[in-house]
Amino acid sequence: MMLESLSLTTLTDLAGFSGQVGDIRQSLLSLGLLIIVAKLAEGVFRRLHLNSIVAYASAGILLGPVLQVLTGWSVQPTGHIDLLLTLGIFIFFFLIGLDEIDISSFVATLRGHYFLAAIVSVLFSLGASVLVTSGTLLPLGISLSFAEALALAGILSMSSLGIVAKVLADEGRLREPVGLQIFTVVVIAELLTLLVIGFSIGDHTHELSATGILVLVVKIAAFAALAWVLSARVLPPLVGLLQRVIRVPQLSLGLLLGTLFLVVDAAEFMGLHGSLGALLFGASLSGLTYQVRSEMMPGLRSVAEGFFVPLFFASAGLYFSLTFVTMPWWTMAALALIPLLGNFLGAFLGAYLSRLTVPYAVASGLMGKGVAEIALLLVLRESGIIDEVVFSFLVLVMFCYILLMPSVISFAAARASRSQAASSVPDDIPEGIIRFVLHDIRVDDILDRLRPHPSTSMSVRAFTDNWATPNQHDYVVLDDDSVPGIVSIGMLRYLPEDAWSTTTLGQLVRPDPPVASLDEHVEDVLQRMAESNLTALPVVDRESGGFVGALTSRDILELVLNRGRA
Repeated sequence: MMLESLSLTTLTDLAGFSGQVGDIRQSLLSLGLLIIVAKLAEGVFRRLHLNSIVAYASAGILLGPVLQVLTGWSVQPTGHIDLLLTLGIFIFFFLIGLDEIDISSFVATLRGHYFLAAIVSVLFSLGASVLVTSGTLLPLGISLSFAEALALAGILSMSSLGIVAKVLADEGRLREPVGLQIFTVVVIAELLTLLVIGFSIGDHTHELSATGILVLVVKIAAFAALAWVLSARVLPPLVGLLQRVIRVPQLSLGLLLGTLFLVVDAAEFMGLHGSLGALLFGASLSGLTYQVRSEMMPGLRSVAEGFFVPLFFASAGLYFSLTFVTMPWWTMAALALIPLLGNFLGAFLGAYLSRLTVPYAVASGLMGKGVAEIALLLVLRESGIIDEVVFSFLVLVMFCYILLMPSVISFAAARASRSQAASSVPDDIPEGIIRFVLHDIRVDDILDRLRPHPSTSMSVRAFTDNWATPNQHDYVVLDDDSVPGIVSIGMLRYLPEDAWSTTTLGQLVRPDPPVASLDEHVEDVLQRMAESNLTALPVVDRESGGFVGALTSRDILELVLNRGRA
């Protein structure tokens, strides 16, 4: 009996093991097909000038529902693939935070008209979308709670900075005044809507009271601060130290991935959704210097773009079906058209009220969407908030956005550029926004070495009469070709005007300012300006330490705009 029992147990274990091997083989087959077909489709779609995300999702549709109809067999998302998709979600939103969100620039816009334009747009668009998703306007039969309806409305109200930036860059308008205005408003609006969605899909959704929202805001602020300290103050020196001590290949990649997943777990522990934690972690890393990011990021980008992102969006195609044809036509019309109309009207109203010079172009830019929205729709489907029918229809809507909106944005930006004066330069673009459109430009490439500078012996009266200009707030002052410091216009408010003739700049100078080097990347210098609350920095030769000139944020903005017109 004991031998028979042991034999039965062994056979059961072997059968279970055999089943596990079969599942693993099925997962490997599915993964291999998805990645190969997705990357091949990307190559074909690029030749047709179509978005790679559409290529990945189309590969999933081809290997899923289409192959099922044709052969009776299709690629199925197994448990192993679902785990990889979850990891892909976190990596994708980490990259969105890294590439598209700059917290310091967001804070810098809080009192400006770009923030007003963005918040009016987001609130108006959210209101219109909630009327649809909650069933308040029309009984659509979706049956969502308020928090779930708000999450879906946030997705329908989003603007995709990735789409907008690509369109503007391809048209050569990202560095024009029109492009910078569109880009700035979309950056702010995207972060606002992502935070709204993050509010709505975490474990806290049953606590959407005034107190619950306040607690959640505090949690997000604390989490963002913790992520920033970890990424800006702990991770870079730790990587540098470990690389010197143990010299392990791809150490920075391993530490970055490991830290990302720990941060995601911490976000889930605090009641936030893991994708919001990944987003905020990426945003905190966007403040790292160009040099540090260039050392840490290439490996992760290769893994993401070659494996996780194609697999992630291909899975959206696997889940796609034609079941949405069972939806009433008025439900489909309401879900597709009312958020679109609310998005445009809200964006135009916000741009008009904030006195932006190109309201139509800004409104068109805020309708660029489709990439992050598909990812978030997949999150809602995995969470059980929306079903296959709603998911499939909205993925189809996002495909239409991806295919059609770039032409609309391009037309609106081109029309605004023709009507806008060539000399029109926006003076209030946050420095962090400008950093997004700089690529591998060094200080030595743009430094004006012949520019004169005021002397410490000059009186304040002579300085204000002959040197001060409306758009510059800080000035590098010299003393026999050495740099004693910086004088800020704001300091003059504390000096009585009758003392201006007898007071020299040397008495007001800010000593030992931060400096820039000739071989530094311009975006790193911009970051240092923002951290020091300065608009000008002295530039020194790294070897000799001698002064060679001064760089201002205005110089960088003019560089961006002049290159855009070239």
